[in-house]
Parts: sequence; structure tokens; C-alpha cells
Amino acid sequence: MTPFTALPDGEDLPEVLTIGVSVSVPDPYGTAIQDARAGHGDPLARSIPTHVTLLPPTEVPADMLPKIEEHLAAVAAARRPFRMLLRGSGTFRPVSPVVFVRVEEGAQECRLLEADIRSGPLARELAFPYHPHVTVAHGLPDDVLDQAYEQMRGFRASFPVPGFGLSRFDADEVWRPWRSYHFS
Repeated sequence: MTPFTALPDGEDLPEVLTIGVSVSVPDPYGTAIQDARAGHGDPLARSIPTHVTLLPPTEVPADMLPKIEEHLAAVAAARRPFRMLLRGSGTFRPVSPVVFVRVEEGAQECRLLEADIRSGPLARELAFPYHPHVTVAHGLPDDVLDQAYEQMRGFRASFPVPGFGLSRFDADEVWRPWRSYHFS
């Protein structure tokens, strides 16, 4: 694995960067959810790959990246692959204007992973209790959120989860996969 000294395009790392950790939703499911999100007019649809968050956007000093890399590798090494079943829709309304696809199988594994990841060099408080999900619409008018909820009620996807990924939020406001961590 290459050291965290530069971005893949050769640019030096900023002093502080924003990272996130997640389970990727593979295609064709990931694209289907991203297309649905774009179809509802969500402006973030194409800038965020389809995923289940394990660590929300977190600012970290660049000099902490080697410790974070070691931490994430240790978390992955202590886990085994698992199966994920996404089925049906849910919402965080009225607390937050979000419609999502529910994680029906694999939710407990995500909770355990999230707790392990959000420790050590990545310890931080959350604004809301952790709830594994896949966002379909966020911050849109209520009628659009209602439509997204109805559209995804029959959604179903099942796939193996072999690991998780570290992503970075770049200056162009797009999330990009950066490193992968495979379970043992």
C-alpha cells in the first residue's frame, strides 16, 4: 500500500482533510440507487458513491493518516466477510429529511464495525445514534421524499461484504474511494 504522502494525482495532502469510512453497495444495486437518487433531483446523487456509512465525514490532520491506516487495517483483520440484505424503504423524518433503503441483514455487523472504527484515532461523538442505511433522498421537499419512500418500498438487494473502504472528500466536493480494507 502506498504511503499517505500525496493524493493519487500527485498533489500534496492538505494539512487537514475530510475522510469517511463505508461499505460500498456494488453494481448493479449501487447504480440503481444512485439513479433513483438523481431522478428525485438530489444534488448530491452523483458526488457520493452508494454506500452504508461506518464513519461519517470526519476532519483529520494529515499527519494522523498512518495511525488511521493502522487502526482500520486492524479493525478489518479482526472481522469476517458477511452478507448484506437491503430491503424496503425507511425515513428519519421528522428529525431529519432523509429517505433510505433499510439494511435488513448485516445491520448488526455494521453496528459492530462502526463502533470499532469510531475508536482510537477516529474516536468522535455523533450528532445522531448510528443507524446503518443507504440514503436515497436527502434535504428535498416533502412530496419528493414521499415519492422516494414509495419508489423504494419494493427494493431488494443481497450481496457479500468482503470489507470496507476509506474515502476522501476533495476540494471539488466529490467523495472518492481512497483505500480498501478486506476482512480476514
